[in-house]
Amino acid sequence: MTIPRHASRFLFSCFVLACLASTPALAAIPIQHWTQPSGAKVYFVASPSIPMLDVRLEFDAGARREPADKAGLASATASMASMGLQSVNGEPALDENQLSEAWADLGASFGAGAGVDRISFSLRSLTYPDLLGKSVELAARQIGEPAFPSDIWQRERNRWSASIREANTRPATVAGHAYFKAVYGSHPYGFEMTEESLQRISVQDMRQMYGLIQPCRAKVSIVGAVTRAQADALVTKLLSRLPAASRCEPLPPIAEVSALTAPQTQNIPFQSAQAHVLIGQPGYKRSDPDHFAIMVGNYTLGAGSFVSLLTQEVREKRGLSYSVSSRFSPGLHAGAFTIGLQTRPDQASQALQVARDVLTRFVAEGPTAEQLKAAKDNLIGGFPLLIDSNGKLLDNVASIAWNELPLDYLDTWIEKVQRVSATDIQAAFTRKIQPQRMVTVTVGAALPR
Repeated sequence: MTIPRHASRFLFSCFVLACLASTPALAAIPIQHWTQPSGAKVYFVASPSIPMLDVRLEFDAGARREPADKAGLASATASMASMGLQSVNGEPALDENQLSEAWADLGASFGAGAGVDRISFSLRSLTYPDLLGKSVELAARQIGEPAFPSDIWQRERNRWSASIREANTRPATVAGHAYFKAVYGSHPYGFEMTEESLQRISVQDMRQMYGLIQPCRAKVSIVGAVTRAQADALVTKLLSRLPAASRCEPLPPIAEVSALTAPQTQNIPFQSAQAHVLIGQPGYKRSDPDHFAIMVGNYTLGAGSFVSLLTQEVREKRGLSYSVSSRFSPGLHAGAFTIGLQTRPDQASQALQVARDVLTRFVAEGPTAEQLKAAKDNLIGGFPLLIDSNGKLLDNVASIAWNELPLDYLDTWIEKVQRVSATDIQAAFTRKIQPQRMVTVTVGAALPR
């Protein structure tokens, strides 16, 4: 079988990328930033070692912008943006198969996705002159001229509904729905896509949601083998087919997540070999200055796998769980702090109590000197793995762009981790976590009556 010329180039470049992954990770990462006349904010890192380009375009159009009765609208809008292009200015319409084939012919990829805060578009292409221009042109069409075909949405809606029905037979899904609804209350972070909400979403709703995608609201992150001038030109091209607004109107503010005022407990019966337990509450916004103290402290509490306190106390010493961990999910609003574990139904009550005790003690006392050193050593030792490829570096640059972090954030990351003290961690956890006001959800647990 003969490999197409573009595909063979792509495969060779991927091989080269793997070979060059040893590029010094601790060297300074100069992020260039500017704002285009349209208002688009650009963040660029030149990476000339391989002929590859990665681009991320992000817009404030995530789930937090959905109507409460149409949960899933942002995800549907992002997904349907890849299902075909309109015919504009004499260019032929493309259905989903033709669009997929066009990207395959270029040896490039383009996709869209939605989270709670944003809709994102991602482009990856080789930078050979005969390929990059065509990739950018096709991406510009996909961003600016999605077709949103109604027959394809009917098919996708049926497929998503079937997936929801199947997921709702799993205890983990049942636990998650109940937990996030309790933690977030009426805030959009707690909206859950259902069969009913999908039935309310129309193509017109998607077109209206897509109206939030405007050049003046774009945050564009670029990592690759282009110059600043080339990066600026390709951003202009990528956004060129979106309707130009005479004025960029500010989007309405979204209310913050309300703090819990009292503990909440839900015990949901479910026939399952494992009980699922979730404990938590609203945590903190990504812009919070406590971020580094929380990150280092949570490594000790429950994010550090087998070296974490929760794993040691719940699993290793007592054998009460198959897995246990803690995590924070900061966003533009206070994302949830969550302790999650799975255990035998008859052990759920004891495992829950041990996890609560570990959390209460950690909030009151913080880490020991030995625990703090171990957390820092592990985090700092793993830092190069966070930026050892163009794709990973793009993820970090996009986070800097979206959260408006300092441009030297990656250069100072290790220093900021090193500066965190046990006192900083204890104070930060005291400010953010109230163990006496937690949501607790158990599904399939054999709890005492």
